[in-house]
Amino acid sequence: MPNLSWMEMLVVGVVALIVIGPKDLPNLFRQVGQFVGKAKGMAREFSSAMNAAADETGMKDINKTIKAAANPQKFGVDKIREASQGAVKSTLKGGGETEALKSKLSDERAANKEKIDKAMAKAAEDRMASEKAQEAAEAASVAKSEAAKATPKKAAAKKPAAKKPAAKKKPVAKKAAAKKPAPKKTTPKAKTPSKDAK
Repeated sequence: MPNLSWMEMLVVGVVALIVIGPKDLPNLFRQVGQFVGKAKGMAREFSSAMNAAADETGMKDINKTIKAAANPQKFGVDKIREASQGAVKSTLKGGGETEALKSKLSDERAANKEKIDKAMAKAAEDRMASEKAQEAAEAASVAKSEAAKATPKKAAAKKPAAKKPAAKKKPVAKKAAAKKPAPKKTTPKAKTPSKDAK
């Protein structure tokens, strides 16, 4: 149902009273109530049918498994709870099974401890070997640099710069020294009367 405030519902009621009239209004409310009841009943039937179909196909079990896998912390807690309940039940029955369970667990724990100890020892040996190899490499590089400092270096002879091939020049014929031409004598030009003077 839409969220209507009391004022909105009052306005709708007044409009319905005016439009429908006071005589037919109770019948209208009865019919609306019956319709809403039928719709809710159909929705309930539909949801129960869907739940029944999900139960038949095993969807609930799959859904539980997926949720448990998605939450490993809860999954682990459930397994611990199951194991502890089994241990409590066996203790209440007689206690002989508890001792067997403890010895089985202690054997498994001892085996796991041995595996962990071996792995840790191997990792430590590998780390120590790599550190020794690194120290040896550093010592070799230091000795090499000291040996290089102790021996005098020969001065490297500089190679002359490679000469670029010169561009081919055309042979220039030597010309006899040319005499400079004598300056031309300029003759004064006769003055021509200007047009303005006329």
